[in-house]
Amino acid sequence: MRIAMIGAGKVGQAIAGALRRGGHDIVFGLRQPDAGAVDQQRIADAVRTSDASVLAVPVGAVGEVVAASGGFVGRIVIDATNPLGIGADGLGLTMGFDTSGAERIAALAPQARVFKAFNQTGFENLADAPAYAAAPAMFVAGDDAAGKRMVMTLVADAGFAAVDAGDLRGARLLEPLAMLWIELARKRGLGPDFAFTLQRKEPSA
Repeated sequence: MRIAMIGAGKVGQAIAGALRRGGHDIVFGLRQPDAGAVDQQRIADAVRTSDASVLAVPVGAVGEVVAASGGFVGRIVIDATNPLGIGADGLGLTMGFDTSGAERIAALAPQARVFKAFNQTGFENLADAPAYAAAPAMFVAGDDAAGKRMVMTLVADAGFAAVDAGDLRGARLLEPLAMLWIELARKRGLGPDFAFTLQRKEPSA
């Protein structure tokens, strides 16, 4: 598939590398693409020519990106952002419980097919999930069944164990899960070289 990666920072580059490794074609959608770069286009052009788009920009830039895309009308949008901000206790979520960043994006782009994924771990793991003995879990939330199958495939192709987390309201759980990873990795000394996995008991004999 051809994927528009909206944003070329650490997260966007990490997901792009993983999806390329999985056999997909990546074009970066940027406000000011380099005219000499064959894998860069303006946001609207990248979205128009791709099967799906991944939002990998700071949350404060989401509104501008939605506008630049023309609202992602009829398009699959994978939200890899997290609504983070600095408060009295340092870095934390700026919303939760009654809404999510992904639901806000869906409200800004009501004709898009919005999914939450690729947000629950650091860019180090997004770039190199196959380094783990057991595939790290990556939960996917979204309302459109056909679109979710495509997103689950992309997640698996990036080296993760794709897990269906229900409709888009599930993003209210997935964004705090990202905050937990950040807390453990960046503030509690675990570092970035760990990931959440989903394990099942062996069947009884």
